Amino acid sequence: MKRLLATGFDRIYQLCRCWRDGERGSRHLPEFTMLEWYRANADYTALMDDCENLVRTAAEALDLKGIITRQGMVVDLNGAWERLTAAEAFRRYGGMSMEQALGKDLFDEIMVCEIEPRLGTTTPTILMEYPTARGSLARKKYGAEDVAERFELYIGGLELANAFSELVDADEQKTRFLQEQELRATAGKTVYPLPEPFLEDLAGVPPSAGIAFGIDRLVMLLLKAEAIDEVVAFTPEEL
Repeated sequence: MKRLLATGFDRIYQLCRCWRDGERGSRHLPEFTMLEWYRANADYTALMDDCENLVRTAAEALDLKGIITRQGMVVDLNGAWERLTAAEAFRRYGGMSMEQALGKDLFDEIMVCEIEPRLGTTTPTILMEYPTARGSLARKKYGAEDVAERFELYIGGLELANAFSELVDADEQKTRFLQEQELRATAGKTVYPLPEPFLEDLAGVPPSAGIAFGIDRLVMLLLKAEAIDEVVAFTPEEL
């Protein structure tokens, strides 16, 4: 989709089936439905507004009065949504600073076990400004080299979306890919080749923002489903 941005498309989306190996649980399936969209000449704050409009419109269509309930939590969609930085989330819920968690290689563990269950419990939470070490395809925040313009959306402790102000610097993106290759090689994992056509087109991508939004999880929330199994036609075990 970013290669399409390079050709001049400025607002694009796709609703598609995705697959990830080995994911299975009450919130995870190896095959799931994702809505992905990109805006040219925009940053991740525009996608925050998109998320608010999307979720509120879906709830309105079901006449939920702007209220979502999940596992005893009552989440109000009507007021201002919380926008919380990752650094503040670690100070508030993680028991250590974000920098300490990164240094001890505990960032992901603390995020999943301690922080995520506490997000979006009364109003949706947009968790933003991830460290650049967890920035993936996101650009660095201007004036803050250690922070990436990335956010995730949480409602009732459930992650719904992952979004970036897109990294469009081809040289920096190649450096990140090479670093990932080195990490995978050190860990004994399969090392994938560089996506050369993508890197070639990246130089032509304008400042942009992109997001992946989990449709199955949104349906879970709207229908008060306890497990993702309840909102798909067939689970993997039934195929």
